[in-house]
Amino acid sequence: MGRMFGTDGVRGIANEELTPQLAMQLGQAGAYVLTRQKNHKPTIMVGCDTRISGDMLANALMAGACSVGANCVYVGVVPTPAVAYLTKKYMVDAGVVISASHNPVEFNGIKFFDGDGFKLPDALEDEIEAQIKSNMKDIKFPIGPGVGRIKTRTEAREEYINHSVRAVNVNLGGMKIVVDCAEGASYYTSIEALTKSGADIVAIHNHPDGTNINANCGSTHMEELQARVVAENAAVGLAFDGDADRLLAVDENGKMVDGDQIMAIIGSYMKNQGKLNGDTIVATVMSNLGFSLMCQKNGITLERTAVGDRYVLERMKEIGGSLGGEQSGHIIFLDENTTGDGLLSALHLLQVMVETGKKLSELAEVMDVLPQALVNAKVANHKKDKYMEFPEIKEAIEALEAKFAGEGRVLIRPSGTEPLVRVMIEGKDQKQIQDEAEKLAALIQDIMF
Repeated sequence: MGRMFGTDGVRGIANEELTPQLAMQLGQAGAYVLTRQKNHKPTIMVGCDTRISGDMLANALMAGACSVGANCVYVGVVPTPAVAYLTKKYMVDAGVVISASHNPVEFNGIKFFDGDGFKLPDALEDEIEAQIKSNMKDIKFPIGPGVGRIKTRTEAREEYINHSVRAVNVNLGGMKIVVDCAEGASYYTSIEALTKSGADIVAIHNHPDGTNINANCGSTHMEELQARVVAENAAVGLAFDGDADRLLAVDENGKMVDGDQIMAIIGSYMKNQGKLNGDTIVATVMSNLGFSLMCQKNGITLERTAVGDRYVLERMKEIGGSLGGEQSGHIIFLDENTTGDGLLSALHLLQVMVETGKKLSELAEVMDVLPQALVNAKVANHKKDKYMEFPEIKEAIEALEAKFAGEGRVLIRPSGTEPLVRVMIEGKDQKQIQDEAEKLAALIQDIMF
């Protein structure tokens, strides 16, 4: 069996891989590992996205935490970054989000934050996993008054909204914005925050029913938003994912603006304002080569990390960075929150539009996006880290790397959250790199599925 924790917590199909029993064990082990040094009865904050399985898993996890003597504060349906912010604001001992982000409804996940609102390092996750595998051998289960309680505080989401609006003080009066909430956790918070800032909002996919999260909407399905922005003659479109820790945008012409472009727009503006710490942006190896060229042109240092916003965050903390993120739209503003935050990203992007007086299409010209092809190969989950152990795959990858050397790059990586191997190629000719990526992905899938 592989490592229980992926790049973004424990994920799987709810009630099949991620069962209530496992959720309860994660509550027990997580509460123990994260609070064992405390000299008081610990408190854990729990929130979830709109998935139908959220209630089942959140209650199982909280039952587990209470069984080892921790209290829980349940804040209901809120974005992942809201839990990170509220965990720190209310000075509780840890936070937990029940969410599978951009994945389909049948999936769910459990991710932990420490008391400062940061995702856990691998070492702490490994300790939690070790407790579960040892059948909680180190944990004492209290009785009587030692058992924990659960308190519900769904009004806490207003604190997150107010914090976001205060952090990015921008008047959006007269700006028409189409907002796709992905039938997810942003359905209330994003609309309220943008309305408070004065925007004229056209909200779509903001009626979650527990089963429609990310279904042909949000940041993974941009087509409807692109068409709607043009039809509404809106200034911009904003697309969140299911847990609202990522943002993608659409310009006034209906053209998508991805996470690299959003970071380029905001980062170059922050540098000009003297607000980009160290004149540095942290991004991953997946960021477009055009982003690297933009940084060079604008006197910005680019730090690259492994894929995953947690690795971006770790490097930002090491160097004191203020901006970092991923092409997929996870963008971190470390002076304002401790994790990727779609709402803060939206407000910062809109602030640049307002203060420069430029349309989003003009701002996006700060970066030339080089052709990039990304194709997923479906593989057996337990094999996805071993693709280089298959000689035919290894030889095919090496042949492609030699072919594109100097004129592009080839990046192969297993997904941290899904049973996939991702094949990404950058080069000058879109058709050529797409064809090559599809051939290699098909080979990987045929051999490893």
